[in-house]
Amino acid sequence: MAGGVAARRCGAGFAGVFDGHVRNPGNPTRGGRAVKNVLVFFTDQQRWDTTGVHGNPLGLTPNFDRLATRGVHVANSFTCQPVCAPARATLQTGLYPNTNGVFRNGIPLDREVPTLARQFAEAGYETGYIGKWHLYRDECPGPVPAEHRAGYQYWLAANLLEFTSDAYETTLYDKENQPHTYDGYRADAIGSAAIDFVSRDRDNPFFLFLSFLEPHHQNSRDDYPAPEGYRERYEDGWVPADLAALEGNWPEHLAGYYGMVRRLDEVLGRLVDALAARGILDDTIILFTSDHGCHFKTRNREYKRSCHDASIRVPTLLAGAGLHGRVEQLVSHIDLPPTLLAAAGLPTPSHMQGRSILPFVDGSTTEPDDVLVQISESETGRALRTRRWKYGVTAPDANPWDSPSADAYVETYLYDLESDPNELTNLVQEPILADVRQQLRARLLERIVEAGEVKPVIAAARA
Repeated sequence: MAGGVAARRCGAGFAGVFDGHVRNPGNPTRGGRAVKNVLVFFTDQQRWDTTGVHGNPLGLTPNFDRLATRGVHVANSFTCQPVCAPARATLQTGLYPNTNGVFRNGIPLDREVPTLARQFAEAGYETGYIGKWHLYRDECPGPVPAEHRAGYQYWLAANLLEFTSDAYETTLYDKENQPHTYDGYRADAIGSAAIDFVSRDRDNPFFLFLSFLEPHHQNSRDDYPAPEGYRERYEDGWVPADLAALEGNWPEHLAGYYGMVRRLDEVLGRLVDALAARGILDDTIILFTSDHGCHFKTRNREYKRSCHDASIRVPTLLAGAGLHGRVEQLVSHIDLPPTLLAAAGLPTPSHMQGRSILPFVDGSTTEPDDVLVQISESETGRALRTRRWKYGVTAPDANPWDSPSADAYVETYLYDLESDPNELTNLVQEPILADVRQQLRARLLERIVEAGEVKPVIAAARA
């Protein structure tokens, strides 16, 4: 598991700039005012309906539910792109995948693009990244060269954690690209590394991005390895209606998936307890979200990369530092970087393409209530998700691996989410809905242009 040959081939030897030296305990202040720490708790491939606040009856997420109830529950939260690297690139940059250049997996994040880590560092924060990165080349699963770390100062990560670890074997690489191997369950190991980071004495506030692999499948054997004894708890567990209605591999894997979610929530609880013990919980902004969901091969031949809510809808909350309320508006990952900056009292750079969702908490905004989704790898597509409708288009002649966008799309999906929340009946060819499609087409084109793309042509659905 150590990084030997891969480390040399993929750029070992580049050093970070953070030496880990910290001094004073307690809450840093500026002008007598406590400065807010920022913690991102980021899971991989977690459906929104794994949480109790979204109706899951299995009690998988008591810590998430408690934070969401006391803090800000973002009830309708969606990824910009239902695949790993593009979603991650959006959260690091505040830019849509087609704008930041990472429109599919395997594309390194541009070293020159402005990032959230650099913005927090410029504001005097100690920045750190722990866990899975997946914003460097896919042939380099372990070490990440320093210049490809988006400006993070403290570093303990692997580019493709799924290939440097297993459920009970974890290897991460430090700022010198030296391997560190951990015993115990993988989520526990990463959580313990985060607890060590947040518990240190320091002069400045921290911005920590904590990135788990769970509840993503273990690629080497296409399995969902829950901690020992956890899969068995959920063998006869609740099944979401969209899965129950469709063929896929969920009967084999859902119990293990649930077990992974449960353990993640336990790690979240440990981390919150550590912040409380340190006396900094109330002065720490916590963002919990996931990169995308999971449809268990019910919509295509793998787990995501489709416009359906099973792929694009994720659990999201903000907590700490006086954040209280509930957000019902539709929120995109593109909105989360400016939200973190605003919550920390920092300005939002003009290049970011999202908006802070804090005005939603008190209802002081009337901005449009829809989100844009870009899709690659399985198809070159775009989708608009509104309260009622899911409208998707694809470019049938484009290569979905090589084409980040297209000049022409064809209407492919239309779901009425009021009558068909599980997206089982595609209405895209229904003549009675021609006016609805026209309105959605116009709005989707607006969102595409707002995202920085050239306005394409969208043709009516093919018979």
